[in-house]
Parts: sequence; C-alpha cells; structure tokens
Amino acid sequence: MRIRAIETGVGIFMLAGIFSLILLGFKVSNLSLTPNHQTYTLYAEFDNIGSLNDRARIAIGGVTIGRVSNIILNKKTYMAKVTLNIDNKIDNIPVDSTAAIMTAGLLGEKYIAISIGGENRYLKPGDTFSDTQSALILENLIGKFLLKSGASGAQSNTVISGNHEQF
Repeated sequence: MRIRAIETGVGIFMLAGIFSLILLGFKVSNLSLTPNHQTYTLYAEFDNIGSLNDRARIAIGGVTIGRVSNIILNKKTYMAKVTLNIDNKIDNIPVDSTAAIMTAGLLGEKYIAISIGGENRYLKPGDTFSDTQSALILENLIGKFLLKSGASGAQSNTVISGNHEQF
C-alpha cells in the first residue's frame, strides 16, 4: 500500500513537470492559450530588422501593447515593412512617435519599442510610423570598430613617419 502511494506521488510529480515544460514552451515561443484581444494595424519600415520575427512583442515603456503580425520586403524602397497589431485600448500614440527595434535579455530577443512623441494628433489604423530606428547589429559594430582602429593606427604611423622625415 505504501509503495502504491509513492508511485502515485511520483506520477503526479512527473505530470506537473511535463505540464510546466509545455507552459514554458508556449512562453518562450510567444504563443498564448488565451484569445487575442481586439487590435488595429500600424506599419513601420526599417532598413534592417536583424532577427525580428513574427509574434515579436511591441512595447511602450516596457509594457507589451501588441505583437508583430507580418514582415515583408517593400520592393520599391528595399526596406522591411513590419505590420504591427496594437491593442485597441492603446489608441493615443502621437504621430511623431518613434518605433525602434531593441534587444531584450541575454538570448537577444528582438522587440519593437515605441518612444512617445509630443504631438496632439494620433496615429490612426493603417498609418505608418515616420520615424524608425533599425536593429543594432553587433557584427556591424565590431566591424566598424576594427576598421576604425586599423585606420587610426595606419594614420598615426604616417604622421609619425612624416614627422620623422621632417626632423
């Protein structure tokens, strides 16, 4: 009888662990078991979206207000056109607000952060953000740093050798 109780306890513990892993999987993949809220659509165009993907969160001041629903390439401008689904409750985003692609956490999850502007007019469904900031790509920064440090080292050698020849 006591062995049966231990086996039952272990079984319940295993089921709880499996259930927890399933919930963790939903959380990590930005899926939800709850129905979607009513949303409206805004657009933003970026030069480079980095690793931003569908279902990425959209936040104002760290509070999630929507999700990215689609990313396509604008064939005329060669920019990434991102479709943003914003919660209907957030209907007062000024027209001069900025949409920027940011990185959250150690894993580098990309999301869109909206910085509020000061205009009294608000974006309407179907409008496009006029001011955007593309994703910060670490490889590009490292490359620029290496090129800049290499160029300044070469330039300083030229100056030194130039000064040396003058003396």
